[in-house]
Amino acid sequence: MERPVRAPGTGTRGAPVIRIALRTLRFHKGGFIASFVALFFGAVIVIGSGGLLETGIHNAAPPHRLAAAPIVVTGDQRYAYTRQDLVFPERLHMDAEWADRIAEVPGVEAAVRDLSFPAALTRGGPVTGHGWSSAKLSPYRLTDGTAPGTDGRLVLGEDLADRTGLRTGDRIQLLVHGVEKSYQVSGLATGPDDGADVFLTDAEAAEVADRVGTTDNIGVFPASGANTQEVAAAVREVVDGSAVTVLTGDERGRAEDPDVVADGSDLVPLAAAFGGLSAMVTVFVVASTLGLSIQQRQREMALLRTIGTTPGQLRRLIVGETLFLAVIATGLATIPGPRFGHWLLNAFADAGVVPESIAYRAGSVPVIVGVGTALLTAVGSAYIAAHAAARTRPTEALAEATLQRRWFSAFRLVVGLLCLAGGGALAWGTAGSAGPDAAGVATPAAMVWAAAFGLLGPVVVRAMVAVLRRPVSKVSGLAGELAAHNARARTARLASAVMPVMLASGLAVGLIYMQTTQSDGAQQAFDENLRADVVVTSASGGLPLGLVDTVRSQPGVAAASAQIPTTGYIEPDEPMRPSEGEDKGPQPTELSMQGVTPDGLDRTTAYHAATGSLTALSGDSVALPATYAKDRELGDLVPMRLGDGTQVKLKLVATVDGRRGYETALVPASVLVGHTDGGLVPQILVRAAAGTDPARLSASLSTLAKQQPGLQVVGREVLEAAQADADDTQAWMAYLVLGVVVGYSTLALINTQILATTERRKEFMLQRLIGATRRQVLQMMTVEASLVALAGILLGLLVAGATLVPLSMSVLGTALPGGSPWILVAVVAGAAALTLTTTLLAAGAVLRGRPGDMAGIKE
Repeated sequence: MERPVRAPGTGTRGAPVIRIALRTLRFHKGGFIASFVALFFGAVIVIGSGGLLETGIHNAAPPHRLAAAPIVVTGDQRYAYTRQDLVFPERLHMDAEWADRIAEVPGVEAAVRDLSFPAALTRGGPVTGHGWSSAKLSPYRLTDGTAPGTDGRLVLGEDLADRTGLRTGDRIQLLVHGVEKSYQVSGLATGPDDGADVFLTDAEAAEVADRVGTTDNIGVFPASGANTQEVAAAVREVVDGSAVTVLTGDERGRAEDPDVVADGSDLVPLAAAFGGLSAMVTVFVVASTLGLSIQQRQREMALLRTIGTTPGQLRRLIVGETLFLAVIATGLATIPGPRFGHWLLNAFADAGVVPESIAYRAGSVPVIVGVGTALLTAVGSAYIAAHAAARTRPTEALAEATLQRRWFSAFRLVVGLLCLAGGGALAWGTAGSAGPDAAGVATPAAMVWAAAFGLLGPVVVRAMVAVLRRPVSKVSGLAGELAAHNARARTARLASAVMPVMLASGLAVGLIYMQTTQSDGAQQAFDENLRADVVVTSASGGLPLGLVDTVRSQPGVAAASAQIPTTGYIEPDEPMRPSEGEDKGPQPTELSMQGVTPDGLDRTTAYHAATGSLTALSGDSVALPATYAKDRELGDLVPMRLGDGTQVKLKLVATVDGRRGYETALVPASVLVGHTDGGLVPQILVRAAAGTDPARLSASLSTLAKQQPGLQVVGREVLEAAQADADDTQAWMAYLVLGVVVGYSTLALINTQILATTERRKEFMLQRLIGATRRQVLQMMTVEASLVALAGILLGLLVAGATLVPLSMSVLGTALPGGSPWILVAVVAGAAALTLTTTLLAAGAVLRGRPGDMAGIKE
């Protein structure tokens, strides 16, 4: 017998409704478990994403090598007085005399210079060199031997000594700034950051690194009893007005690794995009699951209306039980949520997307936002789902539940059409964006398209069922006819089952092909530009600029050109005034910049002049991409900033064409080489003369190592591998986001299909009682599951297609996205298999009971 349902009391408005809400939970275990799972995992993802966002805002990097100094003074890497934050990619060096001035500040006991430079051991590979004064900042302490008191002597970190087998008294060869020099190991030292470090005398470190008169950082030690913050404030007054910043606490890590300022700030938009996408998927999944769960209780809602329950009481009943469930689910999610955010940060750091030195810093705000999002979504979805039942008149209630007349609403139609319009606008914006930027517009477009088709799902599904009904009936016989009738009679429920399939398949296809398309675009731009046969590099991190002419003069060399990649800025014509303040000043134009030697440039690369001549690149000159030089004439002086913030005025001698989004400004290598971290040429591109075998040319050029220690000659495949590694970093990040978002969508797919099937126990038992066999019921469910999978996959492909076509037009110039067609096959097959498997397993579990058990089924 069915459990009798009593109307809520009329005396007390809230308490009876809540009691009924709590009592009904145990009679709808399937629906509530499905809703619980969706709410729990959705809240975990949103809390973790929020923690990642707060970590990016704090951008905290606890110091390691500079941990002993309570105050650290370093160059300010930020581009001041701009509307949007810009960060110089090359380290800003300070005048070494700042240490003497800071040492005179009241409350300062000592100001220690810190200078670091890349180097390499002939036995032991790359190392980092320092002046011996830097050892005080960790601090490093000697465990054997003595400090490097004179030139020609150095101290090794113990870890490095253990790896190389070197000991005090041994002689080693050190490659620094393109020069090899012999040193004697005077001692070994250990410290908190005991890595691949070597220490020279301060004077010799500055000389071999070509950094005399400059320093990277200054560690400040307050006098005994002095307040650190007060001393820091006094130091700030001394350096005020210069491109210098004073750091304390966790901020000191930025001095060790300037990438924290540049790449660490990237964590904010990355976390915002990831969190926004995750939150949208969470809202979609939770609303869909709760909606389906409540739809399956329409008969119960109808009975309540017939016995006198008011619309307000019915809404409070549904909202009350949903709120009870949501509070438990989101409360439990607060435990793994922060751990998930920490795991995300470590994953991004391991992939090289953000610096490893950034520390996870998240408080209560992400938890509050994550819980609030889940609760609001749950309550809002429950209220909307209850609205139709609540407004039904008691005399129509049972017919409403049986025939499901109200399968769509005008409000849903309007919002769905608005989302379609928004998707179209974003598609237009995607097609008009530059290649590397197009994905930033396409990602939210995918979610807007998904929302549009999700809202319009009942209409689309009803149309699909009308089209497929006859073919399905003919192909699958009686089982197909029953499935088609069920689909037609339960359009809203079928649409709820279709939506997770659409979301999982659409996001999987869209996000995967989005990444492969971006990768193909970057690879095409790289391949189109590279014409060199071999590349000359150095184990010590760079080569002297004068070596380019030496390489060019070797037998078998047709052309050679230096390559110094960095980032530069075109300054606005109006001056950058401090008085304008943040968010009010003009915005410089950031662009990729390449330091080159013009002789041979046209044969080692694909750069060619649209106007002017690239051979005129000498002295203070520049060749700008044509898109950046629209308002300028040849001969104009272009105000620019180099990668280390140096202001220059370069004469425009040419314009160059380039693939949109991958344009590069060309500057003479002589102008740029002194404004990079290494101060050397990272690589020299070489084109072999006609008839010269590249392998033989490589062997010939390798003989230059006798006059240039550390010189290495490699094939162009090394550059291609470096490009692939850089692309792999971005791909790994995209696939991590894909794994979380699509994984959650897939969980929702499985969750929904099980819920939609197990709640039909009474229907299956009735079919068994009238003579249907277990096999026939399973055949009917196979056809229904196939309809759900087909409809969901088709809608998913519409979402993916609407997202990918404009992206591909922007990046590749064609409507067809990049990537293997097997990706599409795998996603479609996976979505279909998951839908069929979960549906049939759930139906099989339901059908294990005997038909006569129907009498005991409660509704």
